[in-house]
Amino acid sequence: MNATVNSKIRNARSQKGYTQEYMADNLGISQKQYSRIESGESRLSLNYLEKICEQLEINPQDLFACEVKQENRNQSGGLANSAYLIVNEFSEKLIEQYEKRLQDKDEQIELLKSMLELTNQRVTSN
Repeated sequence: MNATVNSKIRNARSQKGYTQEYMADNLGISQKQYSRIESGESRLSLNYLEKICEQLEINPQDLFACEVKQENRNQSGGLANSAYLIVNEFSEKLIEQYEKRLQDKDEQIELLKSMLELTNQRVTSN
């Protein structure tokens, strides 16, 4: 992840007056782990990115759009295309993440149904 995204997260947190400890508590991680996210030492998952943006009331796409703008400041005509590609890639990753969550949910439902069926069979046989 580009350092620009991490610094935008850090700046947004500072503007809100939140500490790293506060953010880490809301994410269910340690302060040290959150610090690594802000510094770019740790890879930022889409799940954490979504939660951080929600907590800071910022749009994840804006983080990446700013990154593109800085990288393409001196390139003519490339900014709109690059921004579109990054937003599109981000959207695709979010869709993949939600599809995985839906698949996990379906698997958990099937497991619970099987467990319930076994329990009902044991109750019926006794």
